[in-house]
Amino acid sequence: MEEKIDREKAWDLLCKYNKSDALRKHGLAVEGAMRHFAKLYGEDEKLWGVIGLLHDIDYEMYPDQHCVKSQEIMREENFPESYIRAVASHGYNIVVDIKPESNAEKVLYTIDELTGLISAAALMRPSKSVMDLEVKSVKKKFKTKGFAAGVDRDVILNGCKMIDMELDKVIENTILGMRDVAESIGL
Repeated sequence: MEEKIDREKAWDLLCKYNKSDALRKHGLAVEGAMRHFAKLYGEDEKLWGVIGLLHDIDYEMYPDQHCVKSQEIMREENFPESYIRAVASHGYNIVVDIKPESNAEKVLYTIDELTGLISAAALMRPSKSVMDLEVKSVKKKFKTKGFAAGVDRDVILNGCKMIDMELDKVIENTILGMRDVAESIGL
C-alpha cells in the first residue's frame, strides 16, 4: 500500500514552486473539482484532491518542461509513483505521452482546462461567482472560440469521451466542485 500524501505537504510544495496567486487559485479550483468527482466515482477524495492541487506544480518555474519537471520535483519530495503519473498524465498528447488510465487521471485531463473556462465565465457575471453560474452559460462560452481562447476545447471533449460523460454533465460537476472552494478561489 502506497503512502498517502497529506494535503498540507501538497499545498506547501505548490506554494514553493508557484508564487502566482492565479496559479495557486487554479490549483485550488482543480482540487475542488477533483474531490467532487472522486465522490461521484466512490474513490478517495483526499488522494484526488492532492493530485488536482499539484497538477501544475512545475508550470510557473518550468513552463517549457511542464509535466516533465513535475515528475522530477515530486520524486525528489518522495511522492508515490501513482501521484507522479497522475499529475503528469494531464499533459497527454500536449507535452507528454503518458496516457491517462485511472479514473483520477482521466478526470484531471478532462477538467483542468474546463476549470479555467468556468473561472473566466464566472468573472463575466455581475456576481463574479460560480455560486450562481449555470451550465448553459458555460456551454455558450465554450462554443465561443474567442472567449478564453487559451482553453483547448478539444482536450475537454476528448476527456469527456475518456470518462464517458456528456459535456453538460462534466460542466455541471466541475461547477459544483468549484463551488465547494469558491471562497478560497475568489469566485
